[in-house]
Amino acid sequence: MQLKRFTFSPFEVNTYILYDKSKECIIIDPACNNKQEQDYLLNFIKENRLKPVKLLNTHCHLDHIFGNKFIADTFNLETEAHKEEENNINNALNAAHLYGIQMKEPYPIKKYINENDLIKFGFSELKTLHVPGHTAGSLVFYNIEDNFAIVGDVLFKSSIGRTDLPGGNYETLISQIKTKLFNLPEKMNVYPGHGPETNIGFEKHHNPFLNDEKYT
Repeated sequence: MQLKRFTFSPFEVNTYILYDKSKECIIIDPACNNKQEQDYLLNFIKENRLKPVKLLNTHCHLDHIFGNKFIADTFNLETEAHKEEENNINNALNAAHLYGIQMKEPYPIKKYINENDLIKFGFSELKTLHVPGHTAGSLVFYNIEDNFAIVGDVLFKSSIGRTDLPGGNYETLISQIKTKLFNLPEKMNVYPGHGPETNIGFEKHHNPFLNDEKYT
């Protein structure tokens, strides 16, 4: 499995395309919110002769779904996310107006993803964890053999996702990271929704929000 990361919008969101030798690909958190960013993503897909087959959201805060409608319309895809993200996706347009940002209203979630669901495409598959705390329906997509996890805004390098927005809860997020993400291999690469990649071991032992006597 190959991974391509793009960073889009003033919020500097990481959008990911995953693909394999079959040329099927999935798009996670399309954040492209202007024509230049849309064209950049499309050119990568065309140049690599990829066929998008799934549109996934780790969560549905507006910055992670700027490009949802564009991707859905361009490739005839439906939004897939956790059911608990319905409020976020339904309120995204109002949130954009509050920020003074133009965006097209995203489509509703058409397929719900739950913990332990398998996301299959081409010759590949991802496993799913439900890790609430940043939002009620935050998801993590991971693959043990290919040694990576796409974690949205659950975990960052030396930090964690904010918990002061609707659906967020600090104690829940800390508990969920420790009981779910920290059960993944320490060497596993972590690709967050913003900022640089990291790995489970580094965060387990050095993240100031998560480092305690249990992991030292």
